[in-house]
Amino acid sequence: RAWLREQIEQGYIAYEHPIEKKKRILSKLNESEVLEKFSGTKYVGQKRFSLEGGETTIAALDAIISTAADHEVQEVVMGMAHRGRLNVLANIMGKTYEQIFSEFEGSARMDQTMGSGDVKYHMGYGSDVKTIDDKGIHLKLMPNPSHLEAVDPVVEGFARAKADIMYKSDYNKILPILIHGDASVAGQGIVYEVLQMSYLKGYYTGGTIHFVINNQIGFTTDFDDARSSDYCTSLAAAIQAPVFHVNGDDAEAVIKV
Repeated sequence: RAWLREQIEQGYIAYEHPIEKKKRILSKLNESEVLEKFSGTKYVGQKRFSLEGGETTIAALDAIISTAADHEVQEVVMGMAHRGRLNVLANIMGKTYEQIFSEFEGSARMDQTMGSGDVKYHMGYGSDVKTIDDKGIHLKLMPNPSHLEAVDPVVEGFARAKADIMYKSDYNKILPILIHGDASVAGQGIVYEVLQMSYLKGYYTGGTIHFVINNQIGFTTDFDDARSSDYCTSLAAAIQAPVFHVNGDDAEAVIKV
């Protein structure tokens, strides 16, 4: 926390990313944008739960994973609902376009235990990737057969069990990341329930990054009518977790955070 305080007090004075990092950010934004544009053009009317407007998420996850790998993290476990899931699978997890679009075409063999319909948004995925600094890290996106936040405790439980069994309870080796919409953070009790268990001996995972994509509207409800607090993340004050608000259109500021 002392490190965090020091960083904040220095302020955001003329912070410049090196040119290679800027190119990486642009590359990730392009990948994200191209997938959404292609899906929207080719599969008109199909449910695709677009990440449009929140493309910086891909650049941010890429930066988080690279930084984690630089600090000896061996695995990242992610949980999210449907919005942006295909983009994360393609541009973070490394699932091929061929696999993704064959699911759109209906030619992929589905796991029948998972049902049908929008099953492509339910499935999990695991992969080993190389970061920009050529560090290896294992990524796991947990299956989530819900449009909501049912996956949150599953991610934490998976991370805890893996850390205990594989890494002898060294919780710095595995990083949970939960990706939320702003309305779900404020409106779904499961988010707070998971948060308030974070320091309990039986549930501790060493800390989780909650990435909240705030589009100012929860389904059909304006934020003024959706919560009593100023921000959806106000519940983090219960455990004194630091919260950063950053303009999602400023990709470089998001990466700095």
